[in-house]
Amino acid sequence: MKNIFFGVLVIFFAFLSCRTEDDDLQNIDQILNIYMKNTSGRDLFKNKKDSSYFTYSMNDDNGAADLAPVNSSLRATGDSTLFIEYIAGARRIGIDTLNPDNKIYRSDITVSLIKRLNNTALDTIEDKLRIEYRMTPSVFEVSKVYYNGTLRFTKQPGSPNVVTIVK
Repeated sequence: MKNIFFGVLVIFFAFLSCRTEDDDLQNIDQILNIYMKNTSGRDLFKNKKDSSYFTYSMNDDNGAADLAPVNSSLRATGDSTLFIEYIAGARRIGIDTLNPDNKIYRSDITVSLIKRLNNTALDTIEDKLRIEYRMTPSVFEVSKVYYNGTLRFTKQPGSPNVVTIVK
C-alpha cells in the first residue's frame, strides 16, 4: 500500500511538471553576418585579386587574456559571395543592466584582415567591431553594430542581422 501511495505521488508530480502555461519563451537572435566589399561592390574575401583579404581573425578585446580568439566562420551565399558568420563567443559587458525589462550589453572585437601584397609579404589591417545586444523578457538580440566607431547596423524587427562594410 505504501508503494502504491508513492507511485501515485510520483505520477502526480510528473503530471504537474508537464503542464503547459501561457508563458512566452525568450527569442534569441544573435547571428551576425558581416560582408566586406570595396567601393565598386566587389567581395573582398574572394582571393582572386591583390586587393582581396587572404584571411581574417577575430579577437575578444574584453577576453580573459590578451589573446582571446572569437569563433566565426567564412560562409558563402548562393551566388558565392563570402561573408563572416559570427554567432557568439565574445564576452558581453553590461552597459545598462539596471532595468530588468530592457538590458543592454556590448562585445568589443578586433577584426584582423590579412591582405597579400605579393607572394611573401602580408599586410594586416586591424579594425574594431562593437556589437550591442538588447535583452528584454521576450527577446535577446543584436541591436546595433559599430565598425571602427561608425554605426553600421540598427536592428529592424523581423529583419536579419546583416552588416555590409565598404572598404
